[in-house]
Amino acid sequence: MEWWCPICCVKLTSGLWRLEKGSTSAPDFENGERALYDKSELIELIKVQALQIGSFQLASGKTASFYLDCRKVTLDGKGANLVGNGMLKLIGNDLPNCVGGMAIGADPITAAIITLAHQQGHSLRGFIVRKEPKAHGTGQQVEGPVTPGQRAIIVEDVATTGGSLIAAVERAREFGLMVDRAIAIVDRNQGAAARLAEIGVAFDALVSLEELGIVPEIR
Repeated sequence: MEWWCPICCVKLTSGLWRLEKGSTSAPDFENGERALYDKSELIELIKVQALQIGSFQLASGKTASFYLDCRKVTLDGKGANLVGNGMLKLIGNDLPNCVGGMAIGADPITAAIITLAHQQGHSLRGFIVRKEPKAHGTGQQVEGPVTPGQRAIIVEDVATTGGSLIAAVERAREFGLMVDRAIAIVDRNQGAAARLAEIGVAFDALVSLEELGIVPEIR
């Protein structure tokens, strides 16, 4: 794609977004007109790289006949771009101050979102929620260039019952961040949305099990 640099007035090529000559405005995330997000491509990538069939014990303690290892998507260049742009499109124009989530599944998602946001002209910081406090130094569980009072969105790769998301929300709130929203790549439709709603957090996901053609058999 071509765009005009507002500083040097030269037409350049970019795979991210375009600025018309004389304009200094960044793209409209909510409009999504130039966002490089193709949901069908993300669904296909998840099917090919993340979906495994068998018998698996989930973090929730339940057993499932399939497993989604979305790190194989978020640690892939194409996958990171699809997930990052997809979540930015879901967030829309009401950007928070920061995004982050529970280590380690949320880490590459956070990195993708904040990098793409910066490349698209927006200031957005990231943070990591440790599963356990550091045994040295400050001993804090929230790491990153964030401060109490800032608005945050929690991100996750796969949501089942919402346990990991809720833990991340609680740690972030204890740190002083204001969390009112959470987003996952895939929702396994096992109660995460309802449990998050109970603590005042709205939940969205990029992809549902139905869109992946999966019939859940969780015990």
